[in-house]
Amino acid sequence: MNNSLTINEDYSVWLKELKNKVRLVQIKAAVKVNSELLQFYWELGADIVEKQATAKWGDGFLSNLSHDLMVEFPEMKGFSKRNLEQIRKWYCFWSAQEEIAKQLATQIPWWHNVVIITKTKNADEALFYVQKTIQNSWSRSVLTHHIESDLFKREGKSINNFKATLPEPQSDLAIETLKDPYNFDFLGLTEKHDEKELEDALINHVTHFLLELGAGFSYLGKQYKLEVSGDEFFIDLLFYHVKLHCYVVVELKTVKFKPEFAGKLNFYVSAVDGILKSEQDDTTIGILICKSKNDTVVEYALKDVHKPIGVSEYIITKNLPDEFRSSLPSIEEIEAELSGTEESQ
Repeated sequence: MNNSLTINEDYSVWLKELKNKVRLVQIKAAVKVNSELLQFYWELGADIVEKQATAKWGDGFLSNLSHDLMVEFPEMKGFSKRNLEQIRKWYCFWSAQEEIAKQLATQIPWWHNVVIITKTKNADEALFYVQKTIQNSWSRSVLTHHIESDLFKREGKSINNFKATLPEPQSDLAIETLKDPYNFDFLGLTEKHDEKELEDALINHVTHFLLELGAGFSYLGKQYKLEVSGDEFFIDLLFYHVKLHCYVVVELKTVKFKPEFAGKLNFYVSAVDGILKSEQDDTTIGILICKSKNDTVVEYALKDVHKPIGVSEYIITKNLPDEFRSSLPSIEEIEAELSGTEESQ
């Protein structure tokens, strides 16, 4: 400990004032925990920056401050040296932005803030995740997943005709629901998978799939049967979007986009509009997810299509080679092995 710092009169006066602030925030926190805590952290971050710039308290300032606050408030967990450093970093990050950014950042929990300023690359990206957290009430683990899967660069990037086929603001919201590419790393598929294998894997991992699709999607079924004047047709995947208030038809293609894919999806969207859609539902949307695409070809294919359709790619970067996949034990084999081990103990 730097004793000369502790007995410094200016420091002692400021520390006393700070302790009074902590006591006050403890009382207020019982009513409005997060906003009051973050407002206090904001003021503390500003004070730390100022004191480090003007006061001659030495390099041990944060260590001493952490010690003194934890001694006085042992029940509070936010005064470790590491967290004080995070508070300073958080204040410096948002104080350099517009006031509205700071107001938004103080609306989400502290550890969400720490994840965002630690894992994002710039203010625009950070603000995107703050806004998404507020809109969707993301948990910290869901927020972390979306940052690590680079949602900022993928959301709203799909090629679509929504502006031409949907009224505002539905078109804007629909565009936001699409990503390009969709990240299917959680599937563990081989490189040579077919459409049925992809479809089955997505449904077997439907919780992860819904997370990747985004907030608002409700799964209704796979190979969903539609009967049109005695002829049967089967939609790969059918969803309902609770924010858009519409059905969403998803078609999967494990090959490069072809113009005829848009025509088939346009037919499915029309059929759902005619058969399933009620007066309370908005226009059905179609999403075509392909292995790859030529953007110019997609734009031409959608130009004269009058139903709202978006086209995206999907990626699987963690492909498992066939030889390794076939040699891996099944779940049943693993359970049997574990059961045998337990019985022998």
